[in-house]
Amino acid sequence: QVQLVESGGGSVQAGGSLRLSCAASGYSLSTGSMGWFRQAPGKGREGVGGIYSGGSSTPYSDSVKGRFAISQDNAKNTLYLQMNSLKPEDTAMYYCAAECEIYCRAGSCYLSPGHCRYWGQGTQVTVSS
Repeated sequence: QVQLVESGGGSVQAGGSLRLSCAASGYSLSTGSMGWFRQAPGKGREGVGGIYSGGSSTPYSDSVKGRFAISQDNAKNTLYLQMNSLKPEDTAMYYCAAECEIYCRAGSCYLSPGHCRYWGQGTQVTVSS
């Protein structure tokens, strides 16, 4: 009954921008945490950033800080990931997830990349050099 569908991925040149969307059905984004994760070939899944159930944002990954921005439109029940100044290292499959467990380390709290209740199928982002 709960479905998350990512869209907006594609192939862009370095320095370009892209906005990913995660449309939810059977689930209200305002009721739980939401996060964006990515996985590059041969690498583990890593967290990009997210939004706590209370509406505040988690810290962004250092690799995307200042370039990516997460937002949420409750009216459309959609989560967004705005990606600017894209780099080849951003190439990965991007996933959105809901109800992720929170872990805190060194005074900062994050959404666990491996402990989310619901996951989308992912959308591919390829950045060429």
